[in-house]
Amino acid sequence: MAKNHRTDRPSAEPVSRPEPGTVLHRLASGPSRAARITHTEHLPPREGRHAVWPDRIRSEVIAAVQAAGVEHPWAHQAQAAEHALDGDSVVVATGTASGKSLAYLTPVLTALLDGSEAPNGRGATALYLAPTKALAADQWRSVKKLSQPLGNSVRPAVYDGDTPFEEREWIRQYANYVLTNPDMLHRGILPSHPRWSSFLKSLKYVVIDEVHTYRGVFGSHVAQVLRRLRRLCARYGASPVFLLASATAAEPSVAARRLTGLPVVEVADDASPRGELVFALWEPPLTEMQGEKGAPVRRTATAETADLLTDLTVQGVRSVAFVRSRRGAELVAVIAQERLAEIDRSLARRVAAYRGGYLPEERRALEQALHSGELLGLAATTALELGIDVSGLDAVIIAGYPGTRASLWQQAGRAGRSGQGALAVLVARDDPLDTFLVHHPEALFDQPVESTVLDPDNPYVLAPHLCAAAAEMPLTDDDLVLFGPETAALLPQLEAAKLLRRRTKAWHWTRRERAADLTDIRGGGGNPVQIVESGTGRLLGTVDAGAAHTTVHEGAVHLHQGRTYLVRSLDLEDSVALVEEANPTYSTVARDTTSVSVLETDVEVPWGEGRLCYGSVEVTNQVVSFLRRRLITGEVLGETKLDLPPRTLRTRAVWWTVTEDQLDEARINPEILGGALHAAEHASIGMLPLFATCDRWDIGGVSIPLHPDTLLPTVFVYDGHPGGAGFAERAFHTARAWLTATRQAIAACECDAGCPSCIQSPKCGNGNDPLHKRGAVRLLTVLLRGAPEEKPEAEGEPPEPARQEPVPEEAAQPVPEGAADPVPKEVAPQVTAAPPIPEGAGPPVPPVP
Repeated sequence: MAKNHRTDRPSAEPVSRPEPGTVLHRLASGPSRAARITHTEHLPPREGRHAVWPDRIRSEVIAAVQAAGVEHPWAHQAQAAEHALDGDSVVVATGTASGKSLAYLTPVLTALLDGSEAPNGRGATALYLAPTKALAADQWRSVKKLSQPLGNSVRPAVYDGDTPFEEREWIRQYANYVLTNPDMLHRGILPSHPRWSSFLKSLKYVVIDEVHTYRGVFGSHVAQVLRRLRRLCARYGASPVFLLASATAAEPSVAARRLTGLPVVEVADDASPRGELVFALWEPPLTEMQGEKGAPVRRTATAETADLLTDLTVQGVRSVAFVRSRRGAELVAVIAQERLAEIDRSLARRVAAYRGGYLPEERRALEQALHSGELLGLAATTALELGIDVSGLDAVIIAGYPGTRASLWQQAGRAGRSGQGALAVLVARDDPLDTFLVHHPEALFDQPVESTVLDPDNPYVLAPHLCAAAAEMPLTDDDLVLFGPETAALLPQLEAAKLLRRRTKAWHWTRRERAADLTDIRGGGGNPVQIVESGTGRLLGTVDAGAAHTTVHEGAVHLHQGRTYLVRSLDLEDSVALVEEANPTYSTVARDTTSVSVLETDVEVPWGEGRLCYGSVEVTNQVVSFLRRRLITGEVLGETKLDLPPRTLRTRAVWWTVTEDQLDEARINPEILGGALHAAEHASIGMLPLFATCDRWDIGGVSIPLHPDTLLPTVFVYDGHPGGAGFAERAFHTARAWLTATRQAIAACECDAGCPSCIQSPKCGNGNDPLHKRGAVRLLTVLLRGAPEEKPEAEGEPPEPARQEPVPEEAAQPVPEGAADPVPKEVAPQVTAAPPIPEGAGPPVPPVP
C-alpha cells in the first residue's frame, strides 16, 4: 500500500541516506562518465496539504490509520473518500507514493465494518483487482497490517492461481475483501458465479489498481471482463461503486469511463509531499565495434545499467534497475553479480533479478528479501513497477525508455517512496526514440503524460467475451447497451458459427468447453509454453505462446535465476521447450519477415500529391532465423536459419504513399527508393511510442517501393494485435507531429549513413539492408510539405472507421511476438512489387475458434 508516512520496516542499511546529487556525482566520476550525462533535471521538493477524513468514515478505521502512522489525510485522499461514500465511482490519478491506496481503503474498510454487523457477518464485500499477482500479495500484507485493530470484521484474502484449493472454498464463503487479478476474475470467478453468489450479492466496492496499465488489447479485454462483472452483480441485486487508482495520466476520467463503462469522477490534484528528485539522462558511449553495414555502435543499455547497478551497490545505495525484457533483467543481474564478486563476494548475494515467469515460491522469496533489506540491488521487469511498496529505495535506473511518459514517471517514482530525495537515471538504448529523448529533454519534462488508449469495441476482443457472458447467463436484448455498439452485429455471426444459439429472446452458449477459455486477456494466444530442463525434467518456468517463436526457438539462449540455458527443441504441439544448462558467450535475437495486404481503406486524406490512409490490413509473419550477439558489445557473431510456420492476422494500419513527382522533388531515384522508404519506416516505428501509449513491440511495419494494392511506394505501420489496438489510429490522428519528429530524429543523428540511433532496427528481417539515411530525410521533407494543419483532436478526428468484422470460424491465426527482438526470411519477389521490407509484429490476441 502506498503510504504518506515513513515505513517502520527495518532496513539493513544506515538510516542516513546520501543526497541524490552526491550519488550522481559519484556515478559520473569514472573515466569518461561525465560526458555520458546529456541532461540533469532537478525537481524541487513539494510540501503536502492536509485535510480531515469525511465524518462518515468509521472512527475505528481512522484510529487504525492513525495507529499506522498517518495522523491526517492529504487533501486528495479525503476528496476521493468523500466521492466513494457518496456512491460515485472515482479515479485517483496522482503521483507515485501519494497515498492512493489509503484513499480507497478508508471507505472500503468502513463498508466492511458496517457489513460485519449484519446477521451473516458479511453484509458488505469488496473486490480488489491488480494487474499482477505480486501487487495483490503486497496489498494483502498492507491491508492485513492496517486492519489488524479491526479484528475479524475485515477478512482479506488473495485469490489467484497460486491459492491452494483447500483455501478457496473458505474465501468464497467467508472472506469479505478478495484480492485478485483480471485473469482470475475472467477464468475463475465469473464462470463460477453461482458459487460466489453470496459474495457478489453484497459487493459494495470494486477497487482497480494501476489503471494506467490497462491499455491496448489487454485494457480492452479487461473492460469487457468488468462489463461481465457488472452484469452478474446486477443479477444478484448489487451495483458496486468502482474505485480506481492510476499514475498521473491525461484525462484519467475518460480512460476510466471507457474501462468500466460508467461515469467516473476524477481526483487528480496531488496534495502529497515529494522529496527532491534528481533525474539524469544518460547516453552510453560509442564503442570501437561496427554494426551492420559498418554503422557505429554504442555500448548497450544493458551493459551500462549493470555497471551503474554495481556502482550503486558498492556505495550502499538501495536501487532498482528497470529493464525492458525478462532476458535483459537476468543479464543485468548476472553481470552485476560477477563484478561485485570481484570486489566483495558478500555483495554479489545482495543483487538479484525479478521478472515474470518465475515460479510462485521464487517470486515470494525475492519480494521478502527486497522488503527486509537483504537485497541492495534489483534488476526488474515491469512486474515490480506495478505498485509493490518498496519503501526506502534511493535510486532507480531505467534501461531504455519504457514506452510512455506515464510508465517513465511510475518507474522513477519507485525511489524516494518514504519522502526522501531520490535519483533517477534514464539510460538510452541505441535506437531512434531513446536517442531523440536524451537530446530533447523537453519532450520528457515539459510534456504532459499521454492518454490511455484502449478499444473495448474491437470485435476480436468483444466476440469471446459475449460467448463467456452467454455461458454465465443467457444474453438478452437488454445486454446490448452494456457491451457496446458492436454487439448487435456480432451476435448473429456467433450464432452462425454455432457458438451461440438464440432461443426465444436470449442467446445461449452451445458448447461443452468453457467459453472463458476462448481468449487469453493478456493477448498471449494459446497455452503457455513450459520450459523444461531436459536432463532432470524440472519445470523452470513458462513463456507466453505468442512469445515462443522469438524467445524459446531452437538454439535460443534462455536465462533463469542467473543461470544460462540453451533451447534444444521447441515442440509447438505440446507447448514444451526443452533446455539444458550451458555457458554461451552470446545472446540470441530472433528475426522475422512480414508482408501486408490492404483489406479495406476506411479514411484517406490528401497530403499534397501523397495520401495518408487508415484501414484494415492482413499481415503475414514468419520467424526465419536468429542472430548470435556477443555479450556486452552486441557484436553479431552469426545467423542461423529456423523452420517455423508462418502466422497471419487481420489488424488495423496507417499507411502513406508518395507519387513519382514527389520522388523527383525529393531527388529519390529508383536505386535509393527502397532504402529511403525502409529508413523512414524504421524511424517512424521507433518514434510512435512518443505519440501513442504503445511499446515498439506492440506495432510493426512494412515498406515497399511498389505495393500491389496501392500501386505506389508505400510505408505501413500496423497494430500487432488482431482487430487492432488503437495505436495505428492514434498514429493517423497525430501523423503530422509524429512524422515531423521522425524526420528530426534522423536528420539530427551524427552518423553518416545510418545507425541504431536513427534508422537501423534490431527487428529488421532484411538485415537493415537497404537503408538510405539522406534519402529518408528528403522524402519525409517533401511528404510533410503537403500535410494539412492538424486540428485539435476533438475537431479533427476522422469519421469512426468501419470495422473488419470477424467470422469466428474463419478467423486467422494471430502473429505473435515476445519480449525478444524478432527477425526474418526473404519474401519471394513478385512480378509487380519489390520484396517487402519488414519490421516485426507485436503480441497477438487469439481469435474466436
